[in-house]
Order: sequence, then C-alpha cells, then structure tokens
Amino acid sequence: MAGVVIPKINSASVGRMVAGISSVLNEAGYQVLLANTDNDPEREVGFLRLFSEGGRVDGVILIGTVFTRAHHSAIASLPVPLVVLDQELAGQWCIYQDDFGALYQLTEQVLERGERPAYIGVLEDDVAAGKRRHEGFLAACRDRGIACPPEAQLVADFSVDAGYTACEQLLERKLGIDTIVCATDSIAYGALTCLREADIAVPEAVQVAGVGDSELSQVITPRLTTVYYHYKTSGIEAAKMLVGLMTSSDRIPREIKMGFEVIPRDSTRA
Repeated sequence: MAGVVIPKINSASVGRMVAGISSVLNEAGYQVLLANTDNDPEREVGFLRLFSEGGRVDGVILIGTVFTRAHHSAIASLPVPLVVLDQELAGQWCIYQDDFGALYQLTEQVLERGERPAYIGVLEDDVAAGKRRHEGFLAACRDRGIACPPEAQLVADFSVDAGYTACEQLLERKLGIDTIVCATDSIAYGALTCLREADIAVPEAVQVAGVGDSELSQVITPRLTTVYYHYKTSGIEAAKMLVGLMTSSDRIPREIKMGFEVIPRDSTRA
C-alpha cells in the first residue's frame, strides 16, 4: 500500500499527477490510498502522522504546497520512504517543476508585445506556485528594463473567482496595463471573464497568460496562452522513485526538475 497526499481532488494538474502515480504503483502491485487535504496544511500533517503509524503504508508521495515546522517534524518521523512531488524540499527525494524558468520564459515572450505588465499570483508560502513563479515574472521584467509597480502585483487564491476579483482591482487602479500574467490558468480564466464583461478586448487591449494548460485553456475564447507542465510524467517519475525506495536500501536523496513548454495561443499577441 502506498499513501498519496493531495492538496485538492478537483484540480486538473493533481488529476494528471495522480494518473501517472497510479499507473506505476498499480503495475508494481501496490494499492493506492488517496488522502485529500483541501489545501489545509494541518490536514496534511495529520495524514503524514497517520501514515507514520506502523504498517499502514509502505511509502508515501506528498504533493506538497506549504511546509511548516509541523510538516518537517511529521516527515522526520515517517518510518517509511517519502517522495515530495511538485515542490523542492532540501534533504528529501523530490520531483518538481521549473516554476522560475517557466514564468521567466512566459513573461519574456508576452513582453515582446507588451510594455505595462501586471501579475496575479498566489501566496508565497507556497514556494513553487507562489514564490518561484513570482520571482520568474519579476526577473523577466527586470531583464527587459520594465518596472512593474507593487500596485500591479496582486495575490489571489487558485480560483476563477479570485482571478476575476484581482483583475477588477487592477482595472479600478487605472494603471494602463496591457498584459496580465497569472500564476495559474484558473486565475487567468477569471481575468478573461472580467475583461470581457468590461468590454476590454483580449489580446488587442490587454494580453492574458496563465500556467497549467488544462483542457479548458484550449477551448475558451480566446484560447489561453499558458505553460504546459508534464504533470503526468511527474507523477510517473515520483512513483518510480518511491517504488525504488520501497524495494532497495538506497537512501541518498535525489531531485528531478521537470521541463516545460510555453504554449502561445489567442489570448496574447502574435
């Protein structure tokens, strides 16, 4: 039995990762026990402690979000192998995305046709989706000699509604923005809806870009420019790593940083 701790059950990216994990673990003869935390760090810790109890699972994959002291304590107490997926955590076996590089390249591309960008991100306690993506955006702006003022950098949660509200705030501030880079596709969908209701043309007046390349990104109007992460492959690699740990004595931590692709579509200017 392998325990898999996930932040939310209704996430397209998590679904792709779990599909990859399940394919490998099932083939290796392991049952998968999913533990959904609904983005609650305390529930994550609770599941890790539950999995620490003898004989429940042979190994754990944690699709990480925020790491607190309690997380580190629970991880240290695990008597079975652990692989962290989608976050980089020092001293642990990890599979993670190149969030800095992805946002740098995405921002660099959209700024070829934009000069006044804004950014809608998520809380930076989430190092990958929050901090690293924000850093990549700012580095690309800086390298192009563009200053993005603090009032054009907002924090939302991972929902469409939060993206809509953040975009409303940007418009109310009358910053003259011509580009909105979003930390997730869901946030970008909200921004697109807000702009459409405000009769602001996308991409002619304002470009919008996101991260995740969920299926909806290819069918909404306009189709969303986004970053494609190899989430299913990430899950496959994490499961292979865990199977190796559960079947050998190798305990030297290793990390794998995954690649990405920027997918240009209709929401940004060609």
